Amino acid sequence: MTIPIPDVKNFNLNSKMLDELEGSLSADRLRTYLTVTGGDRADAVRLYTWNTAISAAFYGPLQALEVALRNAMNRELAAVYGQAWYDNSKTGLDGGCLARIEQTKRDLRKDKYPDDPPHPPQVVASLSFGFWVSLLGPGGLIDRKTGTKANYEMTLWRPALRSAFPHAARLSSKNAHTPLNFLRTFRNRIAHHEPVFPRHLEQDYANILEITSWITPHKREWIKAHSRVLKVLATPRDSVDLKF
Repeated sequence: MTIPIPDVKNFNLNSKMLDELEGSLSADRLRTYLTVTGGDRADAVRLYTWNTAISAAFYGPLQALEVALRNAMNRELAAVYGQAWYDNSKTGLDGGCLARIEQTKRDLRKDKYPDDPPHPPQVVASLSFGFWVSLLGPGGLIDRKTGTKANYEMTLWRPALRSAFPHAARLSSKNAHTPLNFLRTFRNRIAHHEPVFPRHLEQDYANILEITSWITPHKREWIKAHSRVLKVLATPRDSVDLKF
């Protein structure tokens, strides 16, 4: 795939500075950028800088979506299965989800609440974005020995989670899971400081806004009013206005 690269003007990146930056970033991390820029180190550093800026710009919109999603899904699950729904066997959670819940509880007891069992709000707030996205999938094995498989469509989506997206018409669990799973991988790349510039970033931003609107349209407008994603996308790497 050919990736369009904005024109780059000369900047005071002398050899000594480039040597130090390459050592700080590591040759392995910079290699992706060097490949795209034909081995031009100054160009690669500017691309790395732009990647950092757009990653930082996406942090707020992704955070807003994650919090909205978590709270909406928790609200609907609690209405059907109780505040500690994650401990209710009727949810039919698979082995992977149950293991993540138990690990979350252990971490909370170890790090924050050694004298009391974690309360539902504490557990819910500590579960990862990936956990919530997984609840919109089909579900995996509940018991490896018996081969019993979860059926999230029947235990989670229909009785509870469909209602977490009240402003989406004719939404299926698959159509909710697919774009959120793409955003999960996007979020993880940002969290691990990986290159995101090859992605269709305009579409990632549009997906964040659309999914948020399924949950709470007013928050979508709040994100749009405060986000700088589009501004960074329109900013060339050689611009003095590029900040992260």
